[in-house]
Amino acid sequence: MADGGERATWGEGLRFAFGTLSVLRVRVERWDRAAAARAMTAAPVVGLVLGAIAAGAGALVAWRAGGLLAAVTAVGVLAALTRGLHLDGLADVADGLGSGKPAEDALRIMKQSDIGPFGVLTLLLVLLAQVAALAGQFGQSTPRGALAVLASAVAARCALAWGCLRSVPAARPGGLGAMVASTVTPAAAATGTLAAALLVAAPGLFDGWSALRLPLAVVLGVGCARPLLTRCVRRFGGITGDVLGATAETAATGTLFALALLG
Repeated sequence: MADGGERATWGEGLRFAFGTLSVLRVRVERWDRAAAARAMTAAPVVGLVLGAIAAGAGALVAWRAGGLLAAVTAVGVLAALTRGLHLDGLADVADGLGSGKPAEDALRIMKQSDIGPFGVLTLLLVLLAQVAALAGQFGQSTPRGALAVLASAVAARCALAWGCLRSVPAARPGGLGAMVASTVTPAAAATGTLAAALLVAAPGLFDGWSALRLPLAVVLGVGCARPLLTRCVRRFGGITGDVLGATAETAATGTLFALALLG
């Protein structure tokens, strides 16, 4: 392990990001806070890659079997590409918040391997919302559906950087949450989100409104994750890996809602 005081390269940060946020096999050369800072800032790149894979799978299914099955495919592929990491975090946070117990007890509930009723209900509603929103986008056109998948995947990873701002502490020592907490500057998070939103807009240039609605939806989706982050920090005393996963899924769902409402 490299010394956390050494400045990490972007290559090391990207390998850290892909190694922790996806099933793609990469060699993680550094596992320290310097690399974590780069990784969380570069997390939208992971979203672009995973989103492109899921969008391609969804588009292929839409061509042969229609929008609803395409939406299920895209959501399923994204879950598979992350081993359900963010969805698991969402369920755990729902159980922790829903328990109404003190922070220490709530964190212990979140670490348990089983899923409680709050987690099940939240997962069900979020997945239904994502599938319904994507089905509507694929129903309008296959390219629009594919771009919606890409935008939601990118927004989810942008939310990770905002969850790791230097003003946001870790809720407990140890684990991925403690490794990445308080590593990202506001300027880096804002720059990464803006760059990602503009990249998502590029494929939509064939349609002037899409070129505007896609980046706007990404920004709105990331904004939707902020209240959850604030609530978790106040409730648990900081972030955990589960909290980051929950904010990612919230941002993804918020982006899809925004695209649906923007027409």
